[in-house]
Amino acid sequence: MANGGPVEHGFPHLDTVRASITALYRRLSYETVRTFAASVAPADVAFGDLDDLHLGAQRVARELVRHFRLPDARLVVGFREMSHAANVELTAGPEYFVELNDRFRTHRRDIGAALAHEVAHVYLHRLDLSFPGTRDNEILTDTVTTYLGAGWLLLDAYREDSASSQKLGYLTPEEFGYVLAKRSLLFGEDPSVWFTSPQAYTAYGKGMDRAREDARQPPLTAAGWAGRRRYAHDRRRAREQREGGERPGVPYAFTPQDREPLGVSFPCPTCQQRIRVPVRGRVRARCGLCRTVLECDT
Repeated sequence: MANGGPVEHGFPHLDTVRASITALYRRLSYETVRTFAASVAPADVAFGDLDDLHLGAQRVARELVRHFRLPDARLVVGFREMSHAANVELTAGPEYFVELNDRFRTHRRDIGAALAHEVAHVYLHRLDLSFPGTRDNEILTDTVTTYLGAGWLLLDAYREDSASSQKLGYLTPEEFGYVLAKRSLLFGEDPSVWFTSPQAYTAYGKGMDRAREDARQPPLTAAGWAGRRRYAHDRRRAREQREGGERPGVPYAFTPQDREPLGVSFPCPTCQQRIRVPVRGRVRARCGLCRTVLECDT
């Protein structure tokens, strides 16, 4: 939790974020991801200054448990002084103890954001889905929280000006915006109408720009002129030298010509799983993981 300190910006964790989206689809399936088409509603996690602290926190926790389809999970929420925003004790359940930073006693509107991350920890624990290492596992949790409809709360908790700052979670504001944009492009949902933080709008806009770039990379037909020219050069080189492999700075990779015709692999702009298609001009490909239909010019 950044509390008055510097806030990291940009997309330093983008590879892990993309790997998290792929892992989520592989663990849940396309059908299950689609059941999360509706985000957590602001009214369901609203927390007024006059609400009882503990009863209000329990109410918000129950709403998030309901959102993540954990009907038998019970969260017991407490507060204590610590450096992190929150912590959850992952046990066999069904009861889980969550501790929130004492800061939230007076910053109650952000309790939903802190609890969303911790409930997602419980959800991933139940799924037995994790990444090795604390950093990558926390990025996975932030990504899943956001992609499944509760992470807009985390971005909305980001506030920064010349005198103070606050940010929850391990992703940068722009990376939260990127995952929110991926979700928005999938479900046609605009989370920005729920933002109360001015900085959240900016971060979401930058994330949307980066998300749209994923759908404009060759060999997709939406690729720009410069990308198409670079792709043609790399394709010619792969044919002449009969070699494949990834090249720095490009998302696609040509498969070497041995016994099979030349092929190209690239990440699906929706779920980031790599798709392989033959190099033979106009091709329509369908991602087997998220079912996105892609128009390609190989």
